[in-house]
Amino acid sequence: MIRHVLPRTARRSRARRASRILLALAAATALLGVGVPGDPAGTPLGQTVRALPDPVADRVGALFAGGLDGGHFCTAAVVRSDDRDVIATAAHCLESPYTTVFAPGYRDGEAPYGLWRITGVHIAPGWTDGQDPDDDIAFATVAPVDSAETRGVEDLVGGFPVEPGRSDDPTVTVIGYPRTLDQPLRCANGTVLFSATQRRIECPDLSGGTSGSPWLVDGALAGVLGGHEGGGTVPEVSYSAVMGDQAVELYREAADEG
Repeated sequence: MIRHVLPRTARRSRARRASRILLALAAATALLGVGVPGDPAGTPLGQTVRALPDPVADRVGALFAGGLDGGHFCTAAVVRSDDRDVIATAAHCLESPYTTVFAPGYRDGEAPYGLWRITGVHIAPGWTDGQDPDDDIAFATVAPVDSAETRGVEDLVGGFPVEPGRSDDPTVTVIGYPRTLDQPLRCANGTVLFSATQRRIECPDLSGGTSGSPWLVDGALAGVLGGHEGGGTVPEVSYSAVMGDQAVELYREAADEG
């Protein structure tokens, strides 16, 4: 069973959810596998560069402890959902979810699309019970810190479709925020299976803070930086748990939550 955690303030009534669940389930398949524009960076494989602002990079943001003054410690990305309010990150990035805020498109001390508080967390029991690296992926729902904002985060920046297991050795683009930088980095390279459940990529300079960074294959989320060794113990080599049926179910639960 997938463990589903929500604070009381974010829970919906059973009646409201029941009235929407059939539509949400019908839409779940459509949410998987919708294409987005390709990576425009054009940098050589295996080289890490600053990620310039564009429609792809703006869907990625930094996770902060409490606010922009709290320092960013992980990365997350907006994914597609019915209520346009879901982000993906590593499970180990959400140890204190309700004091964590998300800043999509964060650069140089500014949050151009506002700050977003976490309202619900979807993490597999394998992580919550034993920190299984194969379950080091999470999805969360978010709401604007600014009560005057009526749009969802996906309305502002768009969202990545979720497409696990597209090929055995895909070329992956990683976008993430090292703790020491106030701009995101981008690197694309081929990947290999480190094990049946973990994938490995070689990209320099993906140091602490890049945990949770989206692994994008043809513009779709196929994993997040995390898993084995918490995503890697050296900046040159990173890992992601292979997204399987349970991760897809987590995504569907989050996408259906509204």
